[in-house]
Amino acid sequence: MRRLISVLAVVAAQSAVADGCPVAPDHTAALDGLYAEVQRAPNEMIARNFSSQMWELWLEAPDEPSQMMLDEALRAMRIGDYLRANNRLNTLVSYCPFYAEGYNQRAFLNYLRGDYPAVLPDLDQAIALSPRHTGALTGKALTLIAMGREDEAQPVLKEAVSLNPWLGERALIKQPEGDDL
Repeated sequence: MRRLISVLAVVAAQSAVADGCPVAPDHTAALDGLYAEVQRAPNEMIARNFSSQMWELWLEAPDEPSQMMLDEALRAMRIGDYLRANNRLNTLVSYCPFYAEGYNQRAFLNYLRGDYPAVLPDLDQAIALSPRHTGALTGKALTLIAMGREDEAQPVLKEAVSLNPWLGERALIKQPEGDDL
């Protein structure tokens, strides 16, 4: 039964690839409002709610087949099945090359695997498609730090924190010498 379900999923994904992925939903107006709210938030607890709403929007795939691919990849990552997650994310990115979250999640998977050089091209693509994606921006900064490229990470990190001042990664911003906090 499990094999049959897998075969049906592959067939569905292949037919979806043949049909082409629709344009990802335009959440610009909703994200504008959420960025404004998170910047006005009086504390981290309230800001976290706005950040969660942003993630809900980013994780909304363009159609049912792409949502299925994304959801399967996320489930596989949660249980450590990186091979399956990679397969689903590769299929998603091939099917929906203009969906930023496909690249962002594949970058996250490669980050978890410690394959930092593979992370950066996907994050650059995610950021090109969604320039204010704070998850992709912080992911890029954390990857650069992990690669020992701290000086390159700082401007990216500052950009992410300028969008969402409550990001936990804000603690990684280096203050110029002589600046008191």
